[in-house]
Amino acid sequence: MGYGYHRPSTLDEAFLLAAEIPDSRFVAGGTDLLVQLRKGEPEPPALISLRGLSELRGVETSKRVRIGATVPLSDVEVNPAVADMFPALAEAITKLGSRQIRNVATVGGNLCNASPAADTAPPLLIYGASVELRDAGGTREVTVEDFLQGPGQTALRSGEILTAILLDPPADGTRSVFLRKGRVAMDLPISSVAALAERDGATWQRVRLAAGAVAPVPLRLRHSEAIVEGTNLDAGIRARARETARSEISPITDLRSTEDYRRHLTGVLVERALEYLAGEVGDP
Repeated sequence: MGYGYHRPSTLDEAFLLAAEIPDSRFVAGGTDLLVQLRKGEPEPPALISLRGLSELRGVETSKRVRIGATVPLSDVEVNPAVADMFPALAEAITKLGSRQIRNVATVGGNLCNASPAADTAPPLLIYGASVELRDAGGTREVTVEDFLQGPGQTALRSGEILTAILLDPPADGTRSVFLRKGRVAMDLPISSVAALAERDGATWQRVRLAAGAVAPVPLRLRHSEAIVEGTNLDAGIRARARETARSEISPITDLRSTEDYRRHLTGVLVERALEYLAGEVGDP
């Protein structure tokens, strides 16, 4: 490997390096990038490390929760505010790789890699999360749904850095859950589902369902949401949502699974997630 490696001490220095070295790559944990390079992807002229930048670290909790892009996944997983307000995100992180990987990998990197199977993406979708993007000219905010544009493709512009993930605390009475199925431990999911709903008397409102590993990007299951919204989540409603979820995804057949099994499994996970939200089963 012949690329250079730089460790700026500020974001401004990182932007300057990126401008001076065209086609350089920003890197945080590097758990995805280094695998890609070993598979033969073209080497960048330089890697610009973001690990030492204080602006990108820490979890802040005020009116919004702000997770710095380079916070290791293991730190996000055990953060009390995340575990309390966003349990589906904490649960998804526990399923991501090994403890050693989570000690290095970052939530920002998991999104920037833009894998259709990114474990953090479905929970962030149901929580309505946004990402903070910054370049030398300023800062903008983009929803996670708009940020993920295709396999390996994001809304990042040339010279931009994802600096934080932003979440609004859910309302009281909100329940959420993350479910996934892989072939073996530490494997990418065959399918994953995150679900959220707010109780309003005898019915459930603001229902959100999202799936990963079954389309070019992790996606909201809006047709299934429409079936469930405003209902009591009874068995008949859950069965309809299960069948609808199977029809609104676009899985592929690959070495991990077949298209048909991914459709079947996604429907099953949606139904089980809704059973949990309805309080009919314990920890699924």
